[in-house]
Amino acid sequence: MTTVKFYSPDFLPVSGFTYSVIAARYNDEWIFVRHRNRMTLEIPGGHIEADETPGEAAKRELAEETGALDFTLECIASYSVGKDGSTGYGRLFLADVRSMGKVPDSFEIDEVILAETLPENLTYPDIQPHLFGKVLEFLQGR
Repeated sequence: MTTVKFYSPDFLPVSGFTYSVIAARYNDEWIFVRHRNRMTLEIPGGHIEADETPGEAAKRELAEETGALDFTLECIASYSVGKDGSTGYGRLFLADVRSMGKVPDSFEIDEVILAETLPENLTYPDIQPHLFGKVLEFLQGR
């Protein structure tokens, strides 16, 4: 069983963060991506490199995976994912994308999809609906 828990944006786990995930909107639609080795869709994001902060990783991943050129980025929560006895931590960001270019050819993303809501065919169906729900909850609270 997978458990997803949310914490304040400034929460710092002892083990550090592994992931940055970015719920991004462009022209009033959500941006989703399809990895070149999968047929499923996902919210943009990825691993935080050793020399990066979660925010720096979010900026890099958003640009690499979606081609986003001009955007604002806001951390809305820290989160944990528990599965099979281990727990990993990430930061969840919201991006407002103002302009997009081409996804770099050398990266793993094969397709960028714009949608009004969370698609059904998700790469991580036990995690991404929770993250997307947290983003919607954040937006409703504004």
